[in-house]
Amino acid sequence: MGFNEFFIPILFFYVSLLNILKGEIFYPMIFSQLKKNLKKDTSGFPVIKIAVLCDFASQFLVQALEGHGIGNGIRYEIFEADYNQIDRQVMDPGSELYAFQPVFVLILRSTEKLLAGFYKTSPEDRSTFAQRHAEHTQLLYQTITDRLQCKVMTNTFPEIDDNIFGNFATKLNVSFIYQVKSLNLRLMDLSHQIKGLFLVDFNSIMSRIGFRNTFDAKMYVNADMVFNLDILPYLAGGIHDVIQAISGRFRKCLILDLDNTTWGGIIGDDGIEGIQVGDLGIGKAFTGLQRWVKELKNRGIIIAVCSKNTESVAKEPFEKHPDMVLRLDDIAIFVANWENKVSNIEHIRNILNISYDSMAFLDDNPFEREMVKKAIPDLTVPELPEDPAEYLPFLKELNLFETASYTEEDRERTGQYQAEAKRAIVQQSFANEDEFLETLQMRSEVRPFDPFTIPRIAQLSQRSNQFNLRTVRYTQDEIAKMAASPGHFTVSFTLEDSLGDNGLISTVILEKRDHALFIDTWIMSCRVLKRSMENFVLNTLVELAHENGFTKLIGEYIPTAKNGLVKDHYSGLGFSGDGQVFYLDTAGFIDRKTFIKRK
Repeated sequence: MGFNEFFIPILFFYVSLLNILKGEIFYPMIFSQLKKNLKKDTSGFPVIKIAVLCDFASQFLVQALEGHGIGNGIRYEIFEADYNQIDRQVMDPGSELYAFQPVFVLILRSTEKLLAGFYKTSPEDRSTFAQRHAEHTQLLYQTITDRLQCKVMTNTFPEIDDNIFGNFATKLNVSFIYQVKSLNLRLMDLSHQIKGLFLVDFNSIMSRIGFRNTFDAKMYVNADMVFNLDILPYLAGGIHDVIQAISGRFRKCLILDLDNTTWGGIIGDDGIEGIQVGDLGIGKAFTGLQRWVKELKNRGIIIAVCSKNTESVAKEPFEKHPDMVLRLDDIAIFVANWENKVSNIEHIRNILNISYDSMAFLDDNPFEREMVKKAIPDLTVPELPEDPAEYLPFLKELNLFETASYTEEDRERTGQYQAEAKRAIVQQSFANEDEFLETLQMRSEVRPFDPFTIPRIAQLSQRSNQFNLRTVRYTQDEIAKMAASPGHFTVSFTLEDSLGDNGLISTVILEKRDHALFIDTWIMSCRVLKRSMENFVLNTLVELAHENGFTKLIGEYIPTAKNGLVKDHYSGLGFSGDGQVFYLDTAGFIDRKTFIKRK
C-alpha cells in the first residue's frame, strides 16, 4: 500500500470529524451512501466505459461517480489515469487511455492548478492566458477524437479570486479572476461550436454551495485534494447527469398537480378569486414555479396536468386568472377528474408513449406522492418541501431535466402532443383502425440529411431509446460526416396529417457493403407508432436500394433495457435472421401496406 492510499483516508476522517464537531458537515453521509453502493451486486447492469484524467487527486471523486452509477442501475467501468497526467495520456498514442477504448473521456481540471500556471506566466503574457488555455483544450479534444470514437467532457473552473487587485481585478485583463471568467466563457463557446464536447459546470455547482464549504486548505496542502467530501456527491452527480443525458437517459415530461402545487389554495373551495398566484405574498412562490415550468415547456419538456378536480373548474384559472403564467396552450395533456392519480398518470403515459422513467410528477400531498411512488416506482416523484416558498429552489437543486441537445423544433413539442391527444380521442370513434388511418390523410417528406435537419437528427440519436434498433449514439458532428460520406446513404422522414405536424420523426443511416445496404441506424419517434410509418420507411429503403443497384438490406437488433419494443421489428417486416442479424432480398419485394403518401 502506497503512502497516499494509507494517509489520505485517515486525513479525510480527521478533517471530517473536526467539521462534524463544529456542526459544519452534513453531506458526507451522502458520500458514505455512494460508497456503500460500491458493495452492491452489479451483475446484469449495463456497462459504460469512462476514462478519468485529472490534474488533482481523484480517487474519491471516482468512487462517488461509481456510486451514482450503481444507484441508477449502471456500472461505470473507469480507467483512472495517474495524477496530473492529462497531456501524457492524450498525446501518447500508445497510452493506457487509448488501450482502454472508453466511450467517455473526462478531462477534469482545478482552479488551484490553473492559478499555479497563471503565476508562472510572465506578466506581459497574462492577457492571453485564457485564450491559450482554451486552444489547448481544443487540441486535447481533437487529438482524442482523432484516435477514439468517444464523447469528451471537461469542466468549467470555479471562479476563485486571488485578491491581488481586489475589486479592480474585474477591470484588469491581466488579473487572474478576469482570465478565469474569460476562460469559462471561451470553454462555453468552444462546446457550442464542437458538438461532441460537453461541459460539466463545476463553477455553477461551487457557486451554489460556496468555496469555503468545499475547499479544505489542510487537505489541499497535505494530499493535493482540491475538493472535500462535502462537494464530491454534487460534482459526481453533475458528471453522471451529463453522461446519462448523452446516453439518452433523461426526463422529458413534467406532470403537475394543481391545488397547492401550481397555485396556492383549492380552486373548488376558494374559487378563482381566492387562489394564491401573482406578486403578493406566497403567490410569488407559485408564480415563480409557473415561470420555471413555462421555460421548461419552451425548451421542449412536455407539460401535463393530473388533478383531482372537475375539469371545467380546474381549467378556469388557466383561462381567466390574470396572474397565471401558465395557460392551456402550455399544457400538452390536461387530465382533471375524480379518478385515482395512478390511473390518470398511466393514461398520460399511454398517450405520450414514453417510459415512466422519462417522467416526473409534482404533488404537494404526501399521501398522493406515496401512492404514486408505490404503484409506479420508475416515476420520479420529488418530496416537495412543506413551505411552497422552497419549492423552486428545491427543484432547481434536483436538476431533473438535464439535456445534451436543444433545437428550435423543441418549441413545437407541446403542440405535437396536443395533436396526439386529439388523435387518441378521434380514434375511439372508429371501430376499424384502417378507416381511422385513412382519415388522417398522412403525408411524409423524404430527404437526405442536410444542415437544417442534422441538429434534430442528432437529437433523435441521443434521445431515442424504445424505437432504436442498435442504440448507437452519434453527435451532430459525427452525423454530418456520415451525411457527406460516399460510403453512406442518409434518409430523414417527416410526418404530418389533418390534425397536426409531427415534424421530423424518423431517420435511417445506411452503410454501403458490396451489394448490400447495412442499416446502421433506424430510429423513429414512438409518437407515430401503429400508423404504418414502419412500412412506409421500408418501402422507401427498398426503392433506394433498387435505384442504386443494391440487392439486399441487412438489419441488426442490439437489445437494451428499453428497446424490447422493436425486438421483432425486422421479422415483422419480412426479414429473415437469427434474432440479431436480419436479411431482406429486395428483388422480389412487394410494397407493404401504408396509409402515408410522399410529399
